Amino acid sequence: MPAADNTLRMLRYLAGRPAPVAASAIARDLALPRSTVYHLLTTLADHGFVLHLSEERRWGLGTSAFELAGGYSRQQPLARLGRPLVAALSDRLGESAHLAVMSGGDVLYIVEERAPRRPALVTDVGVRLPAHLTASGRAMLAALPREQVRALYPDAAAFPDRTGRGPQTPRELREVLRIGRVRGYATEDSEIADGLRSVGAVVRDHADWPVAAVAVTWADPTLDERTLADAVRETASVLESRLH
Repeated sequence: MPAADNTLRMLRYLAGRPAPVAASAIARDLALPRSTVYHLLTTLADHGFVLHLSEERRWGLGTSAFELAGGYSRQQPLARLGRPLVAALSDRLGESAHLAVMSGGDVLYIVEERAPRRPALVTDVGVRLPAHLTASGRAMLAALPREQVRALYPDAAAFPDRTGRGPQTPRELREVLRIGRVRGYATEDSEIADGLRSVGAVVRDHADWPVAAVAVTWADPTLDERTLADAVRETASVLESRLH
C-alpha cells in the first residue's frame, strides 16, 4: 500500500537524521508531494511517532518510535544479554541492581537482581517509575536529543512527584541532566524511596541511541558513590559491546 510504504520511508528517513528536519526537506529527499508529507506527519504525530517543533518548524522522531525500538530490545537481546551481567554486578557490589528501558515518560524495569539482606525496593520486572526521578531514567534522558526531552517534559505538569524531592520544572531537569553528563553517570537520592540512593549508566545501541540503563540501589551512607558508579558504567559498557 502506498501510504504504508511512504510512512515507513519517512520514519526510516527521520531515524537517519542527526536532528529534526523540515517537512520540505522530507518531501524533497523522498520525492513526495508536500501535501502527502504533511498528512502523514500529522497522523504520525497524533500517535506519538513524530513530534513537531513548532518554533523551529521541524519534525523529529517521537516517543512512540522510541518505545517501538525498545520493544524489540526488551523481547530480544537486552534482557537476555543483560540478565547475567546485572546479576554479576549485584554479586560484586552486594547491592541490588537493575536494567531498565524508557517507555514514554517512564522507565520500565526488565531485569531485577535483589541482593540478600538489603532493603525492599519498589522496582521489579514490569514496574514503571517516572523517568525524571530515577537514576536509570536520568541516564537515558541525558543521552536523548534535547528536543526529545522537551517533548516529554514541556511544562511543570509533566513532573509527577513521589517523595517531594527531584526536579519539578523543565529548567530543573535540564540542570540535573547537565550534571549527569559532566559526571558520566546519573544519580538520585531518596527521590523514589526515602533513604535509598541509586546510580545509573546509559546503554547505547550501534546508532548511539540510549536503549537502556544499568543501575544500582543502596542504603548504606558509608558506601562510596564513585566506586559504585564505576562498576555500573563498566557493566553498561560490556552490555553495549555485546549488543553491538
